Amino acid sequence: MRGWTANDIPGLRGRRAIVTGANSGIGYHTALQLARHGASVVLACRSAERGQAAFDRMKAAAPDSDIALGSLDLADLSSVRTFAARHGDAPLAILVNNAGVMALPRRSTADGFEMQFGTNHLGHFALTGLLLPALRAAPSARVVTVTSGFAWAGRLDFDDLQGERRYRKWTAYGQAKLANLIFTKELDRRVPELTSVAAHPGYAATNLQQAGPKMQGNTLMEKVTGIGNAVIAQSAAAGALPSLYAATADVEGGACYGPRLLQYRGAPGKVVTPPQAARPGLGERLWDVSETLTGVTYAPAPA
Repeated sequence: MRGWTANDIPGLRGRRAIVTGANSGIGYHTALQLARHGASVVLACRSAERGQAAFDRMKAAAPDSDIALGSLDLADLSSVRTFAARHGDAPLAILVNNAGVMALPRRSTADGFEMQFGTNHLGHFALTGLLLPALRAAPSARVVTVTSGFAWAGRLDFDDLQGERRYRKWTAYGQAKLANLIFTKELDRRVPELTSVAAHPGYAATNLQQAGPKMQGNTLMEKVTGIGNAVIAQSAAAGALPSLYAATADVEGGACYGPRLLQYRGAPGKVVTPPQAARPGLGERLWDVSETLTGVTYAPAPA
């Protein structure tokens, strides 16, 4: 039986979407397909130069698309607030929390957070909260948060969330990706007016895998990951399908969608998530910590 493809995306005219990290990889292909199917899409990008290049490429691929370019650095909460103020003034039907960093040497965000936890989780937590009025203003709004299979190895270390006492890059990445899953489930529980779901791309060829080795000056590992992307991984366009499925198909709130073939590649569908993502009380604790660290609270729905 044929699996779900981008051709199965319904018409999205009249729906507005924001995709973070839309300048490359699965973020680019997610934004492109949403725009091709009629959505008005904001490309939320950190680099103005790479964002403009993606905008130009997308316009060439889909000349009739309604796209706009927005400046967003998830590693800087002031940038998150500025972006939300500029793009949160109209109903928002789809928010795809896609941008992220992976397995970096220890770095800090502008606000002093460990870069992977700060960018992958806290930046998106703040962005979603600040855009919540716009999401509530759209009928059947949906938030898609992109996680990873590395969430299975994740553990939230509340005594050292920022990796100040001990830092291991893959441990920090697993923690951030587990936080994405926990946030997804807790958001769906706390804000029933919208649907919150997670997605993960399996093994998709993007520049994410090579960023860490490049920052470390590890030329050998950079080449190895490049070979892996070329030989083993599925394309970035295929990796975007779970995000697109989560954003547009009939889904279950709080669930995760990924490649159905061993969660590695293939057509998207609902996938099993690590048991720790649903551990009682963990979502509440992460939520409280995230509000304290970011200063962003999720206002209750208007009466």
